[in-house]
Amino acid sequence: MSKAKRFLNWAFAGPYRLLLQLTLTYAAFNLLVRMALGVYNGDAGIFWSGRIVGALLVGAVFDVGVAVFMMLPILTLLMLLRSSRHPRLDYVGQRLIAWSLLPFAGMLVFVAAAEFVFWNEFASRFNFIAVDYLVYTNEVIGNIRESYPMPLLLSGVAVSSGLLWLLIIWITRGALAAPPPTWRGRLARSAVWLLLPLISYGLLDERYKEFSDDAQANELAGNGAFDFFHAYQTNEIDYERFYTTMPDAQALAGVRSALHLPGKAQAAFDIGRQINPPAPEHDWNVVLVSIESLSASYLEHFGNRGKLTPNLDRMADEGLLFTQLYATGTRTVRGLEALTLSVPPTPGHSIVKRPNNEALYSLGSVFAQKGYAPLYIYGGYSYFDNMQAFFQGNGYRVVDRTDLASDEIHFQNIWGVCDEDLFTLALREIDREAARGKPFFAHVMTVSNHRPFTYPEGRIDIPSKTGRDGGAKYTDWAIGDFVRRARQKPWFDHTVFVFVADHTHRGRGKMDLAPRNYLIPLIVWAPGKIQPGRVEQLASQIDVAPTLLGLMNMRYESHFYGSDILAPGAAHRALLANYQTVGWYQDGLVVELKPGARTRVVDASTGLEQAPNAASAAMTAAAISYYQLASESFGSGAMKLASQQETGVVAGAARAP
Repeated sequence: MSKAKRFLNWAFAGPYRLLLQLTLTYAAFNLLVRMALGVYNGDAGIFWSGRIVGALLVGAVFDVGVAVFMMLPILTLLMLLRSSRHPRLDYVGQRLIAWSLLPFAGMLVFVAAAEFVFWNEFASRFNFIAVDYLVYTNEVIGNIRESYPMPLLLSGVAVSSGLLWLLIIWITRGALAAPPPTWRGRLARSAVWLLLPLISYGLLDERYKEFSDDAQANELAGNGAFDFFHAYQTNEIDYERFYTTMPDAQALAGVRSALHLPGKAQAAFDIGRQINPPAPEHDWNVVLVSIESLSASYLEHFGNRGKLTPNLDRMADEGLLFTQLYATGTRTVRGLEALTLSVPPTPGHSIVKRPNNEALYSLGSVFAQKGYAPLYIYGGYSYFDNMQAFFQGNGYRVVDRTDLASDEIHFQNIWGVCDEDLFTLALREIDREAARGKPFFAHVMTVSNHRPFTYPEGRIDIPSKTGRDGGAKYTDWAIGDFVRRARQKPWFDHTVFVFVADHTHRGRGKMDLAPRNYLIPLIVWAPGKIQPGRVEQLASQIDVAPTLLGLMNMRYESHFYGSDILAPGAAHRALLANYQTVGWYQDGLVVELKPGARTRVVDASTGLEQAPNAASAAMTAAAISYYQLASESFGSGAMKLASQQETGVVAGAARAP
C-alpha cells in the first residue's frame, strides 16, 4: 500500500469518514441544483452542446472548496463529543452529532430555494445584489412573501430538509457509529482537516467560473455560498487596481477626442465645455419619468403585439422616439446614476450607493443653476438603495410615500404605492412648485412594474399578480391617467415630458453583456414644442441628460460624459455593465472589460469572441478611456461642483455633443 493511500485511510478512519461523506453529499446536492437551474433556464442547448459538463466539473471544484469550510463545525463536534474512554458519553455525542446534521440539511435546502428565487429574478447565482438586499430585509422578505406562496414554499423547505436529513443519516450511519480514536488521534486528524480550508482559500478563484464563452453556463458553474461571500468582499471594485488601464493622459485625451473638445485640458479630469446653441433658450418645465423595468420589448413600436402599452405607443407617435437607446445596467440605482450624472457605470456599486457622492455635477445642478427647483419623487421609501441621501445631497427635494396620507393610498405593496398614487403625489408636488412662479424639474420614479406585480383590480384586463405583462400594462395605464390629469393643469402647455426606463426586465443569454437585454425606450413628448419623429442612432442612457438640454437649447457648462444624441458628430455607442463586467457596444461588437485586467471583443449577435483588429482595438481603447477616467474622476472628487469651478472651460460649437 502506498504512503498516500495509508495516509488517506488514516485521515478518513472511523468517525472522520463522516467529513468525507458530508463533503461528497454537499457536492452531489449542488450538482442537482445546477442541473435544475439549467432546466429552469429553458436553454436546452446547454445540455445537448455539452456546456453543462464544464459547468458541473468547474462547479464541483467550488463545491468541494466550500464544503471543507462547512465541515469545521462538524469537525469541532467530533473533537469534543466523541470519546474513547467514556462509552456512554460517546453514545450521547453520536446522537448530538446526528441531530446536528439536521440544520446542515436545512441549510442546503434553504440556500437552494433562495438561489431559485434569486435566479428567477436575476438569472444569476448570488452576487452583489444579494449582499445589498441584506440591508433591506423588510423589502426583500416582503417581496418574497407577496410574490410566492410562502406557506407552501416553507412547508416544502421543511419537508425536503427532513427527507434530506434522513438520507444523510442513512449514508453516514457507519461513520456515526464508528469507534472514536484516542484524544491524540482526534487531535492529529483535526489538524489535518484544518489545513483544507486554508488550501481552499488560497486556491479558489472567481475566475474559474469563466471557463467558456457562454455566460449562463459560467453562472451555473458557480456556488451560491462562495459567490455570496465573494460579492461581499468585492462589491466595490477599484477600477485602477483590477481592470485594464492606460496612462491617465491618454485616457483623458481619448474622452476629450470622443467629445470633440478642442485645445488642451486645463486639469487632470477636464472634460468641461460650454454649450452655446444659436437658437433661443427654452425655459420649459421638465417631468422625467423613469419607469421600473420597462424593456423596449413591451412596446408595440418595438414589435410587441400584446397591446400592453397603448399610452406610451401613442405618445411615441406624437413625440420623439429613440429606438436604439441602451440602459447602462440592470438595477434602478444604475439607471438613476446614468440619468442624473451622465457618467459611465462604475464597476460594483453605483455611485448612488457610494460614500462621498454629494454635490456632484448633475442634471439637477444644471437646472438649479437656471433657477429650476429639482424634485425627486419616488413611490417607495426613499431610504431604499440610498436614494434619499444621494438626491438630497445633490440639491433635489425628495418626496416619497411618507408624504401621502393613508386615505390618499388606493393600493400599495412592499415596494411602495401603486403608480397612480405616485402620480397623484407628483401632480400635487408639481402644482406646489408651479405656484411659486419658477420653472420646475421633476424626476419621478415608478415602482409597480416589479415583482410581485400587484396593483388595483379593474384598471386593466390582466388580473393583479399574474406576471410581468400585467405590471407593464398597469404602469402604462397609470402613465396615461397621469398625462390625462396633467393636461388639465395650467403648467401643462409649458412642460416637456420624458419617459425612459431605468433598466429592462431580466435577460437571459449566453453573453455577459447581451445588448438586447439593455434596450429601453426613450420618448420625449411635448405637443406643440417637440416635433414628432424617430431617432435611429445608437445611444446610451448617459446621453439622455445632454440630449434633453439640447432640445431646450440650454446654454450651460457641461461636464457630462454623455453626448447630445441629436448634435452633429455625436458618438454612436452604448455603455453596458453588470456586476463586474463593463462594456462598450458599437458597430455590432461588444468590448468587455473584466477584473484581472482582461478584455475581449465579442460579436453582439452570436456572443462569439472575435479576433482583434484595428477597429476593435480602437473601441477597446475608447472603452478603457471612458471607464478609467470616470472612475478616477469620481474617486478623486473631481466630479464635484466645487472642483469643476476650478477647472477651466473650453469653448464648444453649437449643440456640441
